[in-house]
Amino acid sequence: MPGGDCPQQPGNPRPEGLRAHDDPAPASPPGSQPRGTARWPRDPTRCPGRWPALCSQSPDSPTRRPQQGEPWCAGSTRPAPRGCQGPPGRPLPPPLRRPAAVGTARAWRLRGCDGEPRAGGKSPGRSLEGKVKETMHNAFWDHLKEQLSATPPDFSCALELLKEIKEILLSLLLPRQSRLRGEIEEALDTELLKRKAEHGALNVSLLSKYILDMMTLLCAPIRDEAVQNLENITDPVQLLRGIFQVLGLMKMDMVNYTIQSLQPHLQEHSIQHERATFQELLNKQPSLLDHTTKWLTQAAVDLTMPLPICLDISDSTTMACSSPNETVSSPEPLSPTMVLSQGFLNLLLWDPENEEFPETLLMDRTRLRELESQLHQLTLLASVLLVASSFSGSVLFGSPQFVDKLKRMTKDLIEEFDSRPEEAMQTVSEQVSQEIHQSLKNMGLAALSSDNTASLIGQLQNIAKKEDCVRSVIDQRIHLFLKCCLVLGVQRSLLDLPGGLTVIEAELAELGQKFVSLTHHNQKVFGPYYTEILKTLIPPAQALENEVESL
Repeated sequence: MPGGDCPQQPGNPRPEGLRAHDDPAPASPPGSQPRGTARWPRDPTRCPGRWPALCSQSPDSPTRRPQQGEPWCAGSTRPAPRGCQGPPGRPLPPPLRRPAAVGTARAWRLRGCDGEPRAGGKSPGRSLEGKVKETMHNAFWDHLKEQLSATPPDFSCALELLKEIKEILLSLLLPRQSRLRGEIEEALDTELLKRKAEHGALNVSLLSKYILDMMTLLCAPIRDEAVQNLENITDPVQLLRGIFQVLGLMKMDMVNYTIQSLQPHLQEHSIQHERATFQELLNKQPSLLDHTTKWLTQAAVDLTMPLPICLDISDSTTMACSSPNETVSSPEPLSPTMVLSQGFLNLLLWDPENEEFPETLLMDRTRLRELESQLHQLTLLASVLLVASSFSGSVLFGSPQFVDKLKRMTKDLIEEFDSRPEEAMQTVSEQVSQEIHQSLKNMGLAALSSDNTASLIGQLQNIAKKEDCVRSVIDQRIHLFLKCCLVLGVQRSLLDLPGGLTVIEAELAELGQKFVSLTHHNQKVFGPYYTEILKTLIPPAQALENEVESL
């Protein structure tokens, strides 16, 4: 993003850790918001691209074609300053259009349901765009080096870069930091630098040192190391290049914090807007909640039916599951929280051919499918690791390096499970058995016997079957974990994981957080509708809760 002053939002606190040793304000009491101002980045249409703005022409200004031989300014409609042929920045984005009501709600849902939204796009990497961009950037900095190495030196591009740096530093200041603002204005005064350049007295290295000092004062602690590394660079061109890279990160830190600080307000507005939009549709189509009613009715029926209990593993080589008629659990009294939690869990087992999907969750259907796929992959991964642990022994499976290697290998091999389940599990069984055999040999432990090896391979291959008891046990335990996440929260649910799930704790935490965020937002939007439906499903004597929002 180009530098420059950013519009300020009064009342927003400064990001935690962003330091400013200028005009200190009284410390806020613990738990209260510190005083400060978070700023949005400058309008990207002012000057495109991540690189320094070599022009400041407004997009509304008339277009002037360059004269013959006159270089274009990067991404602009006007020529570049004389003597400076900068690299092209990012192309200007298309004109922003006001999305439709549902589109607006869905846009926030994609930002708000996955935890903390963050700014920043994907890196072009080694794509054609990335290669062209890197080539043009290198050409720009090579050109700057030639200018500074000339006799006498040409400071035209350097002055534009210093001007851009000044704007970025000023954009990172708080309103109360007037003394520091005046200091930067004086040290990087554009007219003064131009006069020094005309007399050949512009010291780029000395100015870079001053800029690094300012960056040290203004950066977040996470950027300290990056700024310190810049102090070891002696080449002035490479130093300026590194300064721009770190300043870009600092600006993104401020943008991300601003987004996070505004998130509660945006989310509340989105909830009200999405609910109002749905109510308008419901007024025109009174049957709009029919599928939602069927979905919650089925969840209540599932809770009233006794569930079979699948027994734990009995020994290291055999795994048994009780029949549905052996041991059953007695159902508990229904409550709105239980019914709604069961309904959300049922969405992760939804038949793709069933078109009666709840109307209140249509916008989340794609994301629910993604969570279902992630849950399926974790079930297979945990099943493989559980079988492998029973044959590896506590010594080998107690090695974090061995477990991590086994996890990475299994994750790669089960990616093709959906298209070729038997073949995928056959490959997994062969690779896992070989890895266990080799690891036991390297640690000087007794190797698996031929019977144990055959049993290991057979149990791993059986995981391809849906009715496999190991897979069923793991699947039930993951669903139990997700249900606990809905009731107790993710962190409390992680404190007492069922057996066989501790090896995928990090993956479960990510899955649980996504699932809870999605359902929590959905409940806030459609809670009043769920409450009215559940009143007809739960007898008054069993209705222990009156509001769905208490979940």
